[in-house]
Amino acid sequence: MSFSRSVEIVAKEQLKSNIFKFAIKSEEMAKEALPGQFLEIRVNDNLEPFLRRPISIHKIEKQKNELEFIFQVRGKGTEILAQKQVGDKISVMGPLGKGSFQFENHKDIAIIGGGIGIFPLYELARQASKNANITTYLGFRSKDFVLLEDEFSKVSNQLVLTTDDGSYGQNGFAIDYLKEDCKKKKPDCIYACGPLPMLKAVRDFAAQNNIHAQVSLEERMGCGIGICLGCAVKDRNSEGYKHVCKDGPVFDIADVEF
Repeated sequence: MSFSRSVEIVAKEQLKSNIFKFAIKSEEMAKEALPGQFLEIRVNDNLEPFLRRPISIHKIEKQKNELEFIFQVRGKGTEILAQKQVGDKISVMGPLGKGSFQFENHKDIAIIGGGIGIFPLYELARQASKNANITTYLGFRSKDFVLLEDEFSKVSNQLVLTTDDGSYGQNGFAIDYLKEDCKKKKPDCIYACGPLPMLKAVRDFAAQNNIHAQVSLEERMGCGIGICLGCAVKDRNSEGYKHVCKDGPVFDIADVEF
């Protein structure tokens, strides 16, 4: 669905100094949303900034008709959005993205995320945990950057939390612990979102071990619906390109170049 709606902010929480979680109410959006999809949000009614901001859906509350999203303040647009308060209305397009996480046929799942890339993985873990065994690997730079530990621990059979400097959880990179666990038992599928080096490591590991994997990609998006073509990624199965907003943002990890 690509048309916009004016929706109300019904909850706001500051998770870190520059990271915020909002909940918006929309029966239509909550009913249609799938894990891995995203929203395009206009931060104000002025022409500056002109473009909407693409933000992943973090949680879907169908019974409450609500969607949650989390974002980091990284520029003028997200700085304006962070100033919004409960009761304010914002213009939102969504849910967007044809590519969503496919997990229904898997019984043993590995989820790996890094930094702010963990946000779209939560709803995947939440829904998949109803019928599958979930092992989640979350990697952060240090203790100061750790987020959503309690939330993921509640929807995971096992949670491995790592920090690059060893200041919290396990010392090192999340991918290393995934590799070690796979020596004992391979998952049916790996799901990943996060920094590019981590995604490349997951792609190579999955290919070497013949494990199906899906990745949620983040690219700059001008429109969010495939018109501006600004979020193109190379299609590894052809000479053409796929677009993260229209064809993704979730892809089979072997199908796209990043």
